[in-house]
Amino acid sequence: MSTVALRRGAPPPRRRATALRPAVPPRTVNLPMSRTRLLRNLAIGAGLLLLAAGIVIASLLGVPQRLWSDVVTGTAQAGFEVRHVAITGTREMPRLPVYDAALSGPTNAMLTLDLPAIRARLLLQPWVADASVSRRLPDTLAIDIVERRPVALWQYKRRLALIDATGKPLATERLDRFSALPLVVGAGANLRARDVLALLADQPAVARQVDAAMLVGGRRWDLKFKSGEVLALPDTPAAAALALRQFARLQAGGDGLLGRGFARFDMRLPGRMLVRGAPVKAALEAAAKAARAQKPTAI
Repeated sequence: MSTVALRRGAPPPRRRATALRPAVPPRTVNLPMSRTRLLRNLAIGAGLLLLAAGIVIASLLGVPQRLWSDVVTGTAQAGFEVRHVAITGTREMPRLPVYDAALSGPTNAMLTLDLPAIRARLLLQPWVADASVSRRLPDTLAIDIVERRPVALWQYKRRLALIDATGKPLATERLDRFSALPLVVGAGANLRARDVLALLADQPAVARQVDAAMLVGGRRWDLKFKSGEVLALPDTPAAAALALRQFARLQAGGDGLLGRGFARFDMRLPGRMLVRGAPVKAALEAAAKAARAQKPTAI
């Protein structure tokens, strides 16, 4: 144990000074922007909200629509209005349905023309295969039509229709100028017309003598000739093409087959032709008579 000796008149011993820690300053939050800038941004945001609210209210009251209508009316009065419809590509199709499709919108102002809608209305017309619509400022609407090509007449339930290669009916009136086209007959014959037309195209000499092609049972064709005979063809396209080729060869050789009083040629069986008509009957009667003549008489 240590002791400290004190002497009289000596100052008291010094106490060791303790180190004082500096006071910790209070924590503060530094804003990313100044107070002035913050207040300005809040004011801008409030202004934008008020502007958006004003636009919504104006839209509900129809203000923009009325303003746009006034603008459209003004441009139309200035000359930007459909005054001419330039149509190209039409040969058989009447022009009145084209005008109706082009001018049936709510307004004829050039700025508000709905070109896709006009094209869609045109494509609904039977004759129109394709169409293009464009503006020619200030006052012309240009329409180019691609017409469907008629290839045959279709008869069903005693009614005639002009059809294209896909079987689509194009017209049912004023068909006299199309009388030279092939005639297909029967339910669904319009949808199969392409097949029989291709078949006849391979034998043009026979095709020129065909009056009508009749679809039987939705499966095969009977060809009716102008001279009155009927040729029954097989079911499949390959077999029908072969049979028609054989018939064309027989028709081209000798006196031919058409115009000799036959009624029907049936070639549905491969490699065979069944024939009906007056010549067959006469030939059978002649053969029977010859057979009776050769039969010995009883004594």
